[in-house]
Order: sequence, then C-alpha cells, then structure tokens
Amino acid sequence: MMRYTGRSLFSKASHCVGAMLIFAALGSTPAAAESPERSAIIGGSVVDLDGGAPVHDAIVLIEGERITAIGAAGDIAVPQGAEVTDVNGAWLIPGLMNMHVHLGLKLPGKMAAELANETEGELTLRMAHSARLSLEAGVTTIRLPGDDRHGDIALKKAIERGQAHGPRIFSAGEALVITGGHGSEAGVEYADGPAQLIKAARREISAGASWVKILISGGIATDGGDISEALMTPGEINAVIDAAHRFGAKVAAHSGSPQATSIAVDAGVDSIEHGYFLDRPTLRKMKKAGTWLVPTIVVSQPATAPFFEKIGSPQWYLARRDSVGKEHWKALQMAIEEGLNIALGTDQLPHEPNDGTTATAREAQYYVEAGMTPLEALRAATIEPARMLGADDDIGSLEVGKYADIVAVPGDPTEDIKALREIVFVMKGGRVYRNDLAR
Repeated sequence: MMRYTGRSLFSKASHCVGAMLIFAALGSTPAAAESPERSAIIGGSVVDLDGGAPVHDAIVLIEGERITAIGAAGDIAVPQGAEVTDVNGAWLIPGLMNMHVHLGLKLPGKMAAELANETEGELTLRMAHSARLSLEAGVTTIRLPGDDRHGDIALKKAIERGQAHGPRIFSAGEALVITGGHGSEAGVEYADGPAQLIKAARREISAGASWVKILISGGIATDGGDISEALMTPGEINAVIDAAHRFGAKVAAHSGSPQATSIAVDAGVDSIEHGYFLDRPTLRKMKKAGTWLVPTIVVSQPATAPFFEKIGSPQWYLARRDSVGKEHWKALQMAIEEGLNIALGTDQLPHEPNDGTTATAREAQYYVEAGMTPLEALRAATIEPARMLGADDDIGSLEVGKYADIVAVPGDPTEDIKALREIVFVMKGGRVYRNDLAR
C-alpha cells in the first residue's frame, strides 16, 4: 500500500537524516522517566500465551530493561527501594507488534500532494512523531518493509541510542522496485534484472537493513495494471532471495498474486505481505514451507473507509482498494483454516484511528472475525511476529530474561480480543511511556 518515490535508492540526501532525527527527538520527547534500576508491576493478571491459566494478583519484577521474576503476590517479594506501579486489576500482555508499518506513509491523493515537496528534515520529524505515537498506542516492536530515504534506519539508531522514543525497529530499508512495477513512477527507471536487483539488495543490507523488501506483483497504490499480476520474473525473485540470505537478511515480498507467491515460496521467501488473491494450493505450499503471511487485512475492509476519506484518496485508488476486499477476506479465512504462520501487520500507522480503536487492535479483531480464537489473534500480535523476526529470545512474551515490553488492558484478551481496543499502560524496556491508571 505504501507509495514509493522514484528517488534514487542511494540519495546523498539520506545522510542528513540522522542529524535531523536528533533535532526531532529533542523536540518531541514524551514524558517518560528513565528506567529505574529496579521496578515492579503489581496488582495485575498476567496472560499465558500458551493457553495456560493466567497469574492473578501478579508481581512482575524488572531490573534495568529486563524481567527478572513473574509470579503471584504471595510468592514474590518486591525488593526494597523498587519503583512500584499498581495496575489495579488490569491484564498484562506483551507489547504489541506490527510487522507492516511505513512511518513515512505517503498515499495517492491529497496526502501525496501535501507531502510532495517534503524535505529530509520534515520527513524525519514526521517519522519520529509517528514512532512515538505508535509506542504510546502499545506497539513496542515494528517492522518497516520499505520506507523513504533510509529515515527508518536513522530512527532505529536514534531510538537505540536514547535520542528518540519509539518501538523497536526492524527495517528493510528502501523497497526494491522494478521499472513499471508496483511502487514505480511513469518514465522512471528502477532496478531490473537479477544483477541490478542483487546489487540493490546488497546496498540496502549495507545501509543497515535486516530485511529486504521486493514488490513481486501489482498493488493497490499504483495506478494501472492488475493487482494480481506476477510482475517480477522468477530469475529476479530467486536472485534477490539468494543474495539476501547469503548476508543473513530475510526477505519480505509484497504479493497479491498466487503465481508470484508460489515462485517466491519455492525460492525461500520469508514472508508474504498482503496476499490479496491467494488460493488454497498456494497457501498449502506456504504452510509446508513455513512461509509467514502478514495479512494487512484492515486496509481492504469497510472499517478503514473513513481513513481514506480523510486523506483524500482519488477514485481510482478507492476502486482498486474495493476490488480486492472480498477476495482478500477469503484468502485470510483460508490461511487461518490451513494453519499458516500469521504475523500481524496493518499497512497503516499502528496508532491510526480505525473503527473506534487503533489500526493494530482492529487488525487483530479482524483475525478473530475471520476464524482465529482470541488467543491465536493475541499470539499473532505478539509472540508470532517475534518468531518471524527471529527475536523471540528477547521479545514477544512475558518471561524472565526478556525485555520488559509490557502492555495493560482492562479485560482478558484471550477471552475477548476487543480488550486490545483500550490500552491503559505501556512499558518498553522497563520504562513507562503511558499510564492512564495513574490519572
């Protein structure tokens, strides 16, 4: 869904993004205390992502950035001098994750027109602001499968240095676009053929990307061509995936095409994004191969309509979006039935208002409506993305030794996923970024 620019992948202007980001952080730092040496969360119920009984009246002990103990109040003592937060009966879950985010989102229509002359500094300020809002909405980890001018890589570094506040970022740098393909602009030449695409993939990895994003079929946000067309050749797909894997990077493929997806799965692609028109044979191939699906179902369903009205989407864009809705929904239902690995992603900003909640919470709710249990949907928003990222030793669940990325909601989301619609507390790495319970 992201609208990619025709700018060179290696623009010299990207080098100023890091410096501008420091300025952005200084101007938009949220009210968040430094992580105390020791802290404790008391009075909540800790959800078990494996389906076991929750721990009621729990105590979660944190030292620095990581969890050191979890248990019932009668079994754990709060260390003297620890900073204590009482969540007053709320339910504690891992920080939410969103695996398809474009912090520099720019879509056709009024939005694109308003951002047409956006400078590197303006882009950086906008991305930093969106990252902060995403974190405050309970999303503590995001993956960016293609953004503009390496702003996300600069932002990732700034967050890790403490110069900005936002989710943990896994980046694909800039997406690999082919001439005439999804994300391209008329009259602009992009990387074509295996050799050029291999070089482009290596340059993104060299810039700091841990994923590579390829656009192997048509898409909603590019005017012209069938969304389900397989546009990148088998040789190109195979070349990029092989090159990325040699460097230890993973590959995400934008695809609405069963044919293109099948080729990518055979080549060892790590995730398929959207999957608008996937059929059952292709889904079964993905299941057998262990390929991940990041559905972004929220963008094609009715609840999102007010967002597109707000950004002034042109009629051609709305027509393309509407044309995929029913098939996209069927593909998601079949994917759930076939037991695919599914990781939550929205293709909207994680905090974007959507049907009375955020895009992230609404995406998880759609999964339940499509056939998941509430527990499965919660896992798709937490531990499953961590597994896809290969980061489940550090994030994705509330366990001793993992980062203290903790969110509180009023009810039990394993019973009713709609509990995610109301976030009341957000901690990332032992630092509190939001506490509505203290008001």
